[in-house]
Amino acid sequence: MTQDQCFDFQSVLPETEVERAVAELRFGRPVILRGGSRQVATLALDCVTPALYDRFAHATDNRHSLFLTRERADRLGISAQNGITVPLADIDFEEASRHAYALSGDKPAVWAPADPLQADASQLARLALLLPAMVTADIEPEDSRFAACLSVDPANLRSRGAGHQHFQQVVRTRVPLKQIGDADFAVFRGGMAQKDQIAIIVGTPDLNAPVPVRIHSSCLTGDLFGSLKCDCGDQLRNGLAQLKAAGGGVLIYLDQEGRGTGIGAKMRAYGFQHQGLDTIDADAELGLEGDHRRYEAAAAMLGLLKISRVVLHTNNPSKVDGLRANGIDVTGQVRVTGAVTADNVNYLRTKTLRAGHTLELESLIAAE
Repeated sequence: MTQDQCFDFQSVLPETEVERAVAELRFGRPVILRGGSRQVATLALDCVTPALYDRFAHATDNRHSLFLTRERADRLGISAQNGITVPLADIDFEEASRHAYALSGDKPAVWAPADPLQADASQLARLALLLPAMVTADIEPEDSRFAACLSVDPANLRSRGAGHQHFQQVVRTRVPLKQIGDADFAVFRGGMAQKDQIAIIVGTPDLNAPVPVRIHSSCLTGDLFGSLKCDCGDQLRNGLAQLKAAGGGVLIYLDQEGRGTGIGAKMRAYGFQHQGLDTIDADAELGLEGDHRRYEAAAAMLGLLKISRVVLHTNNPSKVDGLRANGIDVTGQVRVTGAVTADNVNYLRTKTLRAGHTLELESLIAAE
């Protein structure tokens, strides 16, 4: 093998840089964001111990601040489009955590509007499935205390469109399903961290016509354990049944737990829901938007299955928009429903009134 044929391990692709930064953040290590001549060191408060928090404070000479998103700031009674920063000098880990996550937390006495580079730190946390409360500090480029830390260009955080979602099919094999019969499970690998995503092909879809398709985001609690708080498990099984009744179709099962926030954030939000908040306000308390899901992976998988036109089985118009934005022609929409119970009726009402899902609200109210 000649030198030209060797892999160049010194060259780091933009997506590789981001994936390494995500891993560092999840390990609780600082990551450096480069913004021209400026550098910002950041930690995710969700992923550090009090001891690490104190070490970061010492390394930044107590010049560190807490970034909070627009959603969290709004819950604290502060309107700020790009979020806010709260000085952390003399604020310990527990008090910082209360600013970041506590239900109905107190408005900080001192705060300032965040700048775009600080807001970029929260985008990195979202990619890492961590809560977007970030400890940040400006540092000098030659600061030896951060010399071993990975740095990332924030522009690379924003360049994750369809052109950067490279997938390949790994395997496709038959799996007999209860009440469905034989289905093919096709596993695709790609995207952030080269995750495995699954397409379940029911029957024999006609690729010359719009293909019935359901995009289903993973819900560990509902799909697997039968949680009564949502209708996800019902939608999964009813969606498969609808695809079979339509003569064949594809269910794309995406690893997007908690509407793209991860299982940890989802469980925290459940705790707030037990105290009376709806699902959207519970997420906002944690600094999260109402829905963080993306659909480039679904579009890429459909493309590899030679599917370009679909009838989408969904109640969620953002899924229609997400596929269309990534080159899939959505020619129609079919509702997918589940059982309405005393435990999930408020959740379904919130999806209808606040998230725009096309459910029959009158029927939900009547069934309560």
